[in-house]
Amino acid sequence: MTIRVLIADDQMMVREGFSVLLGAMPDIEVVGEAVNGREAVDRVRELGPDVVLMDIRMPEMNGIEATREIVAADGAAKVLVLTTFDLDEYVYQALRAGASGFLLKDASARQLADGVRVVAAGEALLAPSVTKRLITEFSKLSEVPRLSATAQGANGANGAYGDLTDRETEVLVLIAQGLSNAEIAARLVVAESTIKTHVSRILVKLGLRDRTQAAVFAYEARLVTPG
Repeated sequence: MTIRVLIADDQMMVREGFSVLLGAMPDIEVVGEAVNGREAVDRVRELGPDVVLMDIRMPEMNGIEATREIVAADGAAKVLVLTTFDLDEYVYQALRAGASGFLLKDASARQLADGVRVVAAGEALLAPSVTKRLITEFSKLSEVPRLSATAQGANGANGAYGDLTDRETEVLVLIAQGLSNAEIAARLVVAESTIKTHVSRILVKLGLRDRTQAAVFAYEARLVTPG
C-alpha cells in the first residue's frame, strides 16, 4: 500500500528536497505541499494524506496549532514534526498537541522514509536518546508539572495512575524511555505479543491516542524522572 504524504514547511528548499527524497521510494507518494499551518490544515482536508511532515515555525498558523486541528479533525492523518533539534521549545508542545513523533531536518533519505513508514503504521517515532533529551529539557519549562486533563483524572489521591497494574506501569515507563515493543519484551523476558496487549490496555485505561502521548504522559506525571 502506498503511503500518501503531505509536506508542510515555509522553506521551498526543504519542501522540494523532502519531496525528491520521498518520491524516490516505491511505497511513498508525496501528494501535496503547504507553506504554512493554515494551508496544511486545508490540504489535509482536501487530499487526505496518511502522514503530514510538519514544520513548527511557519507563518499564519504555526505547526502546533495546525497539528492540533489536524488531529482533532481527521484521526487518520498522522503528524510527524520536523525540527532542526536546537531544543526548539515548541516541539514538546507539538507532541502534546497530538503529533506522532519528530524527525530531524538533516535526516538521511533512509531515516526520512523509515520515519514516515513508522508513523503511517500507527507507531510513535521515539528515538530513545533524542526523545529523552527533548522531554527532559521541556519538562523544565514550568516549575509546576502541567498534567493534561487525562493525567489529572488518572492520577488519583492514592497515587495510582488509572487502573494500571504494576506491570503496565513498568511498560509505560519503558515506553517513555523510547523502547520498542520488541525491546521491552526482551527487557521483561516476555513475548512481544504480551507487550502489545499491555500497551493497548495502557492506552485505553489512560484515554491516550498512541505511544507518543503515553511517553509524554509518563514524563508529565513524573513516572519517569527527567535527567
